[in-house]
Amino acid sequence: MSTADRDKWDARWAEAAGPPRPPDPFVQGLDALLPRTGRALDLAAGRGRYAVWLAERGLDVTAVDVSPIGLERAAAHAADHGVSIATVVRDLEEEGAPEGPWDVITCVGFLHRPLYRALPGLLAPGGWLIIVQGTRRNLERHQHPSARYLLEQVELPSLLDDVEVVRHVEGWTTAGRHHARIAARRVGP
Repeated sequence: MSTADRDKWDARWAEAAGPPRPPDPFVQGLDALLPRTGRALDLAAGRGRYAVWLAERGLDVTAVDVSPIGLERAAAHAADHGVSIATVVRDLEEEGAPEGPWDVITCVGFLHRPLYRALPGLLAPGGWLIIVQGTRRNLERHQHPSARYLLEQVELPSLLDDVEVVRHVEGWTTAGRHHARIAARRVGP
C-alpha cells in the first residue's frame, strides 16, 4: 500500500463523525460461539468497531490498520466503551498480519488474497476466523468499490485452507451491499 493510500485513509477517518456503526449482524450473530477469553486480532480495523466489540466480550484485542488516525480513533472508541485495545500501524499488503497464535481473527472490508490464505496458520487450535467482504454482485447496485476490491461469487471458502467452515453466507445486506461472510475454525494442531 502506498503513502497515498495511507493518506487517503487518514483523511477518511479524520473526517468521520460520530461513533462507528455497529458490527455486521452476521458477526453479532456469532456472539454465543466466540470465546470470552484469549487473544483477538482485528485486521484493517479502521475506527475499531470490531476491535471494541471483541474487547467488550473479554478478549485481549490488537487492532491493526495502515492509518494511524484510524487507530487513534479506535483507541478513543474503546476508552468510551470502558475497554482497551492495543493498536499496531501496519501495511497488511506489504507486511502481512502479526504472528499468532490468535483465538479470533476478524477481517472486514479488506481484500488481499495472500493475506486471507495466511490467516488460518495464525490461528490457535480451535481459533475463529471471521471475514466479511464485498463481492462483484455489489457492482449491480454500486460503482464503488471497483471489481479489484471485490471477491468473485463463492470464492471466499476456496481461499481458506485448514479451517472448518461453520457459517458461510453470501447475499445482500440490509445496507444494500452484496457481501460474502464466513466464520471458520482452525482444525488440527
